[in-house]
Amino acid sequence: MKKMNKIIIALLFMAAIISCSTVKMTGRKQFNMVPNSQIFPASFAQYNGFLQEHKVSQDQTQTERINRIGKRLIQAVEQYYKRNGWEKDLAGYKWEVNLVDDPQMNAFCMPGGKIVYYTGLLKVTTTDGEIAAVMGHEISHALANHGAERMSMAYGQQLGAVLTMLATSKSKPEDQKKWMAIYGYGSQLGVMLPFSRKHEAEADKMGQILMAIAGYNPDEAVDVWVKMSKMGGQQPPEILSTHPSNQRRMNNLRKWAPNAKRIAKQYGVIFDK
Repeated sequence: MKKMNKIIIALLFMAAIISCSTVKMTGRKQFNMVPNSQIFPASFAQYNGFLQEHKVSQDQTQTERINRIGKRLIQAVEQYYKRNGWEKDLAGYKWEVNLVDDPQMNAFCMPGGKIVYYTGLLKVTTTDGEIAAVMGHEISHALANHGAERMSMAYGQQLGAVLTMLATSKSKPEDQKKWMAIYGYGSQLGVMLPFSRKHEAEADKMGQILMAIAGYNPDEAVDVWVKMSKMGGQQPPEILSTHPSNQRRMNNLRKWAPNAKRIAKQYGVIFDK
């Protein structure tokens, strides 16, 4: 049994080394076992299924608006990646933007560049800059391969559960159950939720840079969360949440805005002081 545990740990260590990659825009090292060649086809199929089950907005004015903002952000991505020599990272992307007629306040960008914006979110994001902030955030999730990283982390969490079960296999059933519960809560609170919050913060930072390059004032990213915080509704304690608190997001975005403007200036985009 001890030998088996050592083999599994060695395999996990090797997988961690082999699967280590970098989020180009932030330099953060990440654990990613799922290549784009595997995840993109599944993502595109899921996206097509989503569009068959949801009504695309017939509001021509808002549809054109969403597509115009999306196009500018995509151009910003391509400019930024080309300038830094990262064009190969965009291989396989098939950009597409759709406005879906749905009252939910939601938006997402699937791996490979399929973007959906919900009409319900237009009640909060009323300016082009606020829309660009949300859309840039969602695009950044895709660029940073957050979906694949979450899948990889989930695999690791499952393997950790197996190791915990093996390590406690000779314990009394009630003790083994206790250790499995401790592992479950510990891995969720200590690993999975912090990773999710880190992803959200990273997407905020990246999205703010992209919106600035696209010509939208990065200060408007703060405005989105000012509005969200005024909508009421109780947030869970940050430690129990998949997202940073609204206040933390506002503080971060205020802190990061000058850097986004500095980067945008390199592309000829200058904002008034």
